[in-house]
Amino acid sequence: MLVNRRRVVAASAALFAMPGMARAQAWPAKPIKMIAPYPPGGGVDTVARGFSEKLAPKLGQTIVVDNQPGAGATIGAAALQRSPADGYTLMVGSMVDYSIAPYVHQNLTFDMARDFVPIVEIGNGTVGVLVTPSLPVNSVQELIAYAKANPGKLSYASSGFGGLIHLNYEMLKQMTGAEMTHVPYKGTSFFQGDLYEGRVQVSIDNVLAHLPHIASGKVRCLAVTSKVRSPLLPDAPTMAEAGVPGFESATNYTLFAPKAVSADIVAKLNGAGNEVIADGDFKARMLKLGIVPSGTTLDATQAKMGSEIKRWGDVIVKGKIKPS
Repeated sequence: MLVNRRRVVAASAALFAMPGMARAQAWPAKPIKMIAPYPPGGGVDTVARGFSEKLAPKLGQTIVVDNQPGAGATIGAAALQRSPADGYTLMVGSMVDYSIAPYVHQNLTFDMARDFVPIVEIGNGTVGVLVTPSLPVNSVQELIAYAKANPGKLSYASSGFGGLIHLNYEMLKQMTGAEMTHVPYKGTSFFQGDLYEGRVQVSIDNVLAHLPHIASGKVRCLAVTSKVRSPLLPDAPTMAEAGVPGFESATNYTLFAPKAVSADIVAKLNGAGNEVIADGDFKARMLKLGIVPSGTTLDATQAKMGSEIKRWGDVIVKGKIKPS
């Protein structure tokens, strides 16, 4: 009996000495929740679902998309901040949204740099400098010159005060001195008709909703604001090529986790995420949404977050933009 008892003790000790055995299950050992901080059917939701669909088999677990929209994507982000840092709650969100959020939303419970770890940049939506066809300009430099020569004559359409489209104009004004009258709308669909018919003359907006109208000549794209030319509009120059180096803007889709999640989980997600982004079918689906797939190392993703925080913080502070 004593010998048998010693054998049981020895076996138990050996079991607990084995790495990970009986102390922690390998991640992921249960389904993962993916927060989409916008309503179903929109761009972020569609990216989150397409990305999750491809990521799940690589991780060997189900991924359930959880829409938590509202307050400029801050409700979903606050939910991520409250979640355990165990790798079972993730989010597809925007570095741009959360760089802007502290300046336009009061009483936030989260801070992107403090509370989140950006894992991989999934892609970026193409933004373009759009003008009504009746405006007598054919380049960004001509637009800037026209605005300076005709103070108060040009109006600029945005999707609302403090949003990315508004801040694109503020950045252009700060970099070039081109003054226009800001006209905020409730969204792109609300100003498209006015832009195309010349009641407002300019917008710097995501081009997806405008692509068929660019093709038909209802609106013109003078340049794209990405670092390199977009496959959606290959003939449109970048802002650097158009004479405004340093002007960069894009809608952004990034995979986030709570800050304290383990480095092993982050590395695994980055590797699997980059495999998804390189997938031909996924790339094609993103391009149909007007999103150029990215894919980034952990270091590059972290650096991008820092640069976006600085870019939009500088624009907002210099423009003295405050919550209305």
